[in-house]
Formats: sequence, structure tokens, C-alpha cells
Amino acid sequence: MENTVYEVPIVHASVFEAWWYSLEQFMNQGGQVLWWLAAVVIFCWILVIERVLYLLMTYPKQKKAWLAKWQAREDQTSWYAHALRDGWLSQAHIALNQNLNLIKVLVAICPMLGLLGTVTGMISVFDVMATQGSSQPKLMASGISLATLPTMAGMVAALSGMFVHARLSKACHLREIKLEKLLRSKR
Repeated sequence: MENTVYEVPIVHASVFEAWWYSLEQFMNQGGQVLWWLAAVVIFCWILVIERVLYLLMTYPKQKKAWLAKWQAREDQTSWYAHALRDGWLSQAHIALNQNLNLIKVLVAICPMLGLLGTVTGMISVFDVMATQGSSQPKLMASGISLATLPTMAGMVAALSGMFVHARLSKACHLREIKLEKLLRSKR
């Protein structure tokens, strides 16, 4: 019987290097502002992931604990019971809406950074035109790239961020309403 050697394809570091090289080329075409925009987008998505994990993992446990405490109470009609329930609802509101305003601010910053990239790119184009003249379009191409790429990236980041923020806000609001209904119901 022959010994057959099977070759297993191995993903080399060259795939990552090629990906990183193309990303770096894109970022360099957009200028320094595009790197700042990328940092804002990464921070924003870290906060979004934190909120999603909270909604899926932590909040259900908190909700179950609040409901168990409420159901275990003998008195659910006194002023003290209502104040306690309102306190839990306030805690839920604060916990559910944590970081949503920061996500909203970061989303609003994205198009502004894109516009800053546009301005810096146009300054570069005008600088080339002032020093080299307007007869050489190749010299102006890098400045035009600096002007358009950050704007496009800022708008794409803002649109995706607005969508995610709206979905997260709605999910948090619905959970808050559901908790309030459950805590207001009698045993």
C-alpha cells in the first residue's frame, strides 16, 4: 500500500498581509482624517456590541430578579411598594439606555469628520494648483481622493450607525415598557 500524503491548505499570513496592505492603501488615499474616522467607528461599534450583549445576557437576569422580588412581596398596593417598583423601573431605564447617547454622538461625529477630510483634501488640491499650476491633473488626483474618500466613509458610517442606534433605542424602549407592564400587574 502506498503512503499518500494529503496536502492541507494552510491560510498563510500573506492573506492577512494582503488584506492589511489594501486597507492601508485605502486609508492612505483618504488621508489622516480617515484614520480618525476609523477610530470613532471602532469605538462606536464596541459600544454597540456592549449594548447588544447587555440586552441578550445581563438584562434578562436583572429583569427576572426584579420580577421575583415583586412577586415575592406580600404588599403590592402600598405607597412604599409603588415607590420600590418605580425605583426598579428607574434603574432599568438607566441600565437600558446606558451609552445610547454616546453612540448617537459618535454617529453624529462621523459625517463631520468626513467633511473635515473634504476640506483638507480640497486644501491639498488648491495647494498643488498654486505651486504646480492646473495643467497637470495627475498631481491634483491625490488631493481629490483626499477630498472624496473621507466624505463617503463618514456618510456610510453615519448611515449604518443611525440604523443600529435606532434599532437599539427601540429594543431598549420595548423592554422597558414590557418590564413596567409586568411589574404593574397583580399576582
